[in-house]
Amino acid sequence: MGREPCQRQAGAGGGAAGTMVEYRIRPYCEEDYETVREVFATGMSEYAPALCLHVLRQPWALLALGCTFCLLLASARSLLLPVLALTLLLALARHLLGCAWSTYIDRCLGDDLRDIGAAYAESAGAQFWVAEADERVVGTVGVRPADNGADGELVLKRMSVRKDYRGLGIAKALARTALDFARQRGYRAVVLNTLMLQHEARALYERLGFRQHRRYVLPTAYGRLANCTITTYRYDLPGTP
Repeated sequence: MGREPCQRQAGAGGGAAGTMVEYRIRPYCEEDYETVREVFATGMSEYAPALCLHVLRQPWALLALGCTFCLLLASARSLLLPVLALTLLLALARHLLGCAWSTYIDRCLGDDLRDIGAAYAESAGAQFWVAEADERVVGTVGVRPADNGADGELVLKRMSVRKDYRGLGIAKALARTALDFARQRGYRAVVLNTLMLQHEARALYERLGFRQHRRYVLPTAYGRLANCTITTYRYDLPGTP
């Protein structure tokens, strides 16, 4: 697909320091491929520290760390060894969780982001957009028909905005572009999934009118162990059959 002119939507947002940044939303083209993948991977990587804290706050993790510390303290009769051992355990846990998160990101990059043009082909009822500011791609979002076969539903996916461009209304503009697309094509609803770590994203969707549809723990051994909770949001489009 060739590069299309940026005519979908334009806007400007002000940052915390009052700086105005002009941006525009346009359909994805093949020239954006590497940048889109980089924006998504960088944005998701930011959640790695929060994931570590989330797991370490689980009761079983706190119990294991506490028992380990007490056992070492009782056997060594010195505070230094337990402290060093606990520090090493925490570092190892952070490394392993970071590797697990990187594997998840790689899996996403190998899924619909492996061939974006095909996965979000408009002929299949899908679309992918990028936000441009300062002559580069700073945000992404896509929509696809639901994989579960739910009639009249679009799934919003891969919403991401570069850290330096957040708070300017770009994510809101991307989401509204996706909602307008769904409305114009007669879809009944737009749905999306968020992780328990994505507090800012969840707040944005709720401000836009999405409502919590259901919550569930990821049905895998790791998901249950880490209490990895998925919240599904739904936006019902008025006036559609």
